Amino acid sequence: MTDNPWTAGRVLALPGHGPRLLFGRMYEDPRVEARAFPAAPARVLCVASAGDTAAALARAGYDVTAVDVNPVQLAYARARVDEGAPAAPGSAELMLAAARRATAAALPGWRAPALHEFLDLDDPCTQSRWWRTRLDGPGLRLLMGMALRPVGVLAAALAPGFRHVVPARFDTELRTRVARVVARHPNADNPLLAGLLAGRAPKPRAKAPDLPGTVRFVLGDVAEHLEAVPAGAYDAVTLSNVLDGPGPAYRRRLRTAVERAVRPGGTAVLRSVGGTGGTTAAVRAAEERCPLWGSLYVTTIGGTR
Repeated sequence: MTDNPWTAGRVLALPGHGPRLLFGRMYEDPRVEARAFPAAPARVLCVASAGDTAAALARAGYDVTAVDVNPVQLAYARARVDEGAPAAPGSAELMLAAARRATAAALPGWRAPALHEFLDLDDPCTQSRWWRTRLDGPGLRLLMGMALRPVGVLAAALAPGFRHVVPARFDTELRTRVARVVARHPNADNPLLAGLLAGRAPKPRAKAPDLPGTVRFVLGDVAEHLEAVPAGAYDAVTLSNVLDGPGPAYRRRLRTAVERAVRPGGTAVLRSVGGTGGTTAAVRAAEERCPLWGSLYVTTIGGTR
């Protein structure tokens, strides 16, 4: 499994050994799966990560299998879903918090409460104008260029297996994606944007909520799991971030495993931080309320969508 850097359980080049908590929350919009998946109760698979997507699918009535190769991440997701445990910062949140502090220190428009006022808007036209005139200025472009280009701060902080994931002009890409999101989705109904830009946590749910569906947690590599289950075991899968890191051999393996494990006519959803130019996957990413994603694939097994 050396072709899959996720097996190390670390995304940052920090001293020490062993897996760490990578994601304290998830940055994907479960509305995408709600529109794309077969009706519940269907058998679906997701990456466990922080547990948010697994819980959202279970609340919608799905029979969910949540797989993760990182034992720390799996235990965290299980505690949040089964016990209502509070969210904790992972590597992703620590990086985002540092970026927000630096931005707020340098740019007054990015300080609270002004930023919170922007995030409470509910009119995309007003939001777009605010973004263009108050937030997306020369100062932001300078800071993002220093941080997000392949030779910038982000790439230096990442473990070697993930450095190639940073797009060549990720600073420009991300600013464009934020502009796309605020032009389409009301900020006030977008906890994903608020979490990314301001670290605002969604409202907590009651402890150990009753879920109409079920969630089964499995420790293991997702490709290996899909290869081991009976053919057609799942009606749908969603695999955000899985291919942001692994090489071509693992990607081919995962695709073959998905096509085998998902029944004909079932659905596969895949998000990636990397962009894909003007392809359909990039266009579909506009459906997402989180601007991190550059491509969103929604595929019907045995066909296209």
